[in-house]
Amino acid sequence: MTGTDGSDRATAAADELGLTYAVTEHGPVRSLAEAAAARGVEPRQIVKTMVVRVSDGDFRFVLVPGDREIAWPKLRSLLGVNRISMPSAETAYDVTGYVRGTITPLGSATPLPVVADAAVAGTVSIGGGAPGVAITVDADALLGALDATIADVTEPA
Repeated sequence: MTGTDGSDRATAAADELGLTYAVTEHGPVRSLAEAAAARGVEPRQIVKTMVVRVSDGDFRFVLVPGDREIAWPKLRSLLGVNRISMPSAETAYDVTGYVRGTITPLGSATPLPVVADAAVAGTVSIGGGAPGVAITVDADALLGALDATIADVTEPA
């Protein structure tokens, strides 16, 4: 366990959800490949937690495999909206309590609905709520615990 509030919040949330997980701590990484190597997983197993703004006060988490990016038309169609935006780093922090780059769906200051790309599968590594902290967990267990909506919402990066 690290002494950082964000990672403590994330692991406490994982515990509350009954998830079996491993915490990995590593130094700064400059790329997806470096992050994957530091975490001992393939790049596709790293899952980015993106915060998107659907409308004023309406945000969602979108879980995106590391080697993919959000396909905005697919996500808009799924959510039934014409416009989605990425909030500022400050707004994302206000909503989640996590700084960009450490955001995780676990322990968010504001519980948000989760949309997970259909390619999120197997063992995955998500942000752990603090710089250089990752949580490795079974995707099915995570998505079930988060009551995620699973859909094709990404495309190759």
